[in-house]
Amino acid sequence: MAGMAAIALRRWMNSRSAYHWRRKGRSFSSFSCTVDSNKDGGREVLHFPVLIVGAGPVGLFLSILLTNLGVDCAVLEKRTVFSQHPQAHFINNRSMELFRKVDGLAEDIQKLQPAVDLWRKFIYCTSLSGSILGSVDHMQPQDFDKIVSPVSVAHFSQYKLVRLLLKRLENLGFHTCTPDMLQSLNQDMLWEKKILMGHECISLHPTDQGVMVGASFQKEGKMEERKFHCSILVASDGARSTVRNLVGINMKGEHDLQKLVSIHFMSKDLGQYLLQQRPGMLFFIFNPEAIGVLVAHDLNQGEFVLQVPYYPPQQKFEDFSSKVCKQIIFKLVGWEPVDVEVVDIKPWAMHAEVAEKFVSCNNRVILVGDAAHRFPPAGGFGMNTGIQDAHNLAWKISSLLNNIASPSIIQTYEVERRPIAISNTNLSVQNFKAAMSVPTALGLDPTMANSVHQVINSSIGSILPSSMQKAVLEGIFSIGRSQLSEFFLNEDNPIGSMRLARLRSIFHEGKSLQLQFPAEDLGFCYLEGALVADGGNRTLETEAASGHRSGPRDYIPSAKPGSRLPHMQVRALNASFSKDIFSTLDLIPGDKLEFLLIIAPVEKSYDLARSTLKVAEEFKVSLKVCIIWPEGSSDKQETGSGTKLDPWTNHIDVEEIKRSSSKSWWELCHMTSKGFILVRPDEHIAWRSDSDTLDNIVPEVERVLSLILGVEKSCV
Repeated sequence: MAGMAAIALRRWMNSRSAYHWRRKGRSFSSFSCTVDSNKDGGREVLHFPVLIVGAGPVGLFLSILLTNLGVDCAVLEKRTVFSQHPQAHFINNRSMELFRKVDGLAEDIQKLQPAVDLWRKFIYCTSLSGSILGSVDHMQPQDFDKIVSPVSVAHFSQYKLVRLLLKRLENLGFHTCTPDMLQSLNQDMLWEKKILMGHECISLHPTDQGVMVGASFQKEGKMEERKFHCSILVASDGARSTVRNLVGINMKGEHDLQKLVSIHFMSKDLGQYLLQQRPGMLFFIFNPEAIGVLVAHDLNQGEFVLQVPYYPPQQKFEDFSSKVCKQIIFKLVGWEPVDVEVVDIKPWAMHAEVAEKFVSCNNRVILVGDAAHRFPPAGGFGMNTGIQDAHNLAWKISSLLNNIASPSIIQTYEVERRPIAISNTNLSVQNFKAAMSVPTALGLDPTMANSVHQVINSSIGSILPSSMQKAVLEGIFSIGRSQLSEFFLNEDNPIGSMRLARLRSIFHEGKSLQLQFPAEDLGFCYLEGALVADGGNRTLETEAASGHRSGPRDYIPSAKPGSRLPHMQVRALNASFSKDIFSTLDLIPGDKLEFLLIIAPVEKSYDLARSTLKVAEEFKVSLKVCIIWPEGSSDKQETGSGTKLDPWTNHIDVEEIKRSSSKSWWELCHMTSKGFILVRPDEHIAWRSDSDTLDNIVPEVERVLSLILGVEKSCV
């Protein structure tokens, strides 16, 4: 009976007229899945507040964030099964910080990833069993001491990450469904929290209240179309985004930097050999017979991806059969492991492009991840930038649908994230060029290879038969690779000795391919958007975007608006927090739309906090106040804010935990204890100032929240 009552209740809730939020002539539906009044050939169309196209890591992560914030969503995925190709594998500090807030996700990644000592190095060699030309260790002691972040970077294949994300979604009530499984789902209540496999977005049309989406699927061997309606459509459908093309958004940047064949293969014999002899993450292999980059996804499991450049149309992807790929693997390994199994072979093109717009159709269609930006893989910025796109967007969608912010909050997503994407694109290109410095030092200038290819493709070369074009191209490349023979590349050969010396210099000076970029990973800063900028020198923020930089820079903590909140370990001084010692980043919950105000135990700051809590209540904004006390305060008898913030109770007193010779919290933030910091739900700083510089606190806080949320006080 209880089950029947629950079903009846859900049917009643889903049959209600959709609650609509209206401001400035626009409307957005509320959180719940409903049946829309729009018709599709006489059939009712299901309405979702948010529909996500693409079930890769970015789309799945966004689904988790939105669901945790109470926003109903569904996911369309054109594939019928999830890819088992490893693809992306490096998870940077910031992404791992975000994963800490998702049901133990970061902890699971750290437990399941290979041991750090097995992937910390990039190795340059003539074959996997041949001479080592050099190696670079990309992990330093400070990467593990948790001074700048509560978590370290990780090496974890994309398909394994997808499995963990799907598990979290299952825990939230999501179900992965094929078209056949959906035939019996006629009641709208059963469509909630679905990942709809085999559904390809083929059309979209703006409506007065959202977007009508057409998705094709196969039924009994025939293609059919199903319509959905949503308030917001999020495109996370990859580098060749259908949604991006349907709304006519162009990509801007460098196209086809290089074409490669990606060979996914397994070999436990090779994995065990490398475990014992030369463990690493990436192996750059140069010898007279072949050139390639091997990604060791998991040495214990013997899982690898080999990246091999190719030059169409003279070299065709179809030429890379499983047999041919095995021969290439053997040439690069230096011996023939008997258990090599080629799992998958894929072509791909390297681009460095950013969408001209991230938001379209009156803030209804939004691009995230590879749909919005395509990077060279150098530095691992692709998936990580997408994960951070989703994190920036989720709280803004929730604020809009929760009647807290205006539609303009969605525009701030583009204002904030597009400059970061441009900066990361430039940084990836620079890192890719740094990677090319190694073959250049060995006498294999990649620009020369591209020039040869262009000549053969030109009017002069194109008159030759295709077979002769291929023979000429591969003959020239073979001559170039002959410089890599041990006869030539050794210390006794004057030219070889000079090239090896140049190679050592590149590694010593840190001018080869880099793995970590702390300043950009943790220190990226939004210069405008849903924040109150306080001016200052923009040199550091724009340096990477302009392309003027000299290798990875250290992360410098900052409390400047737009920056990520600095990490410091603190200790709770009362029982209102679940852990005794935790990071300042943990003060912002992952499952609640809440702002954070950080102050010191100073009388004027308490006055400001009370006023801010009052104004936040009027703006329907949840706000928590954190009072950070100096180290040693817990030893004193009178510690804690007591009744100073009455009648509000949503506050926490914490004590800073300083490492030896480290700075205090306010010193870390380059502020005084008279300062205060307002932090957004995405852990980025929205506003900062000094409490003793504000004469009229209430009007100023009203102005600040109006700017951040895009609303007027009179509209609240």
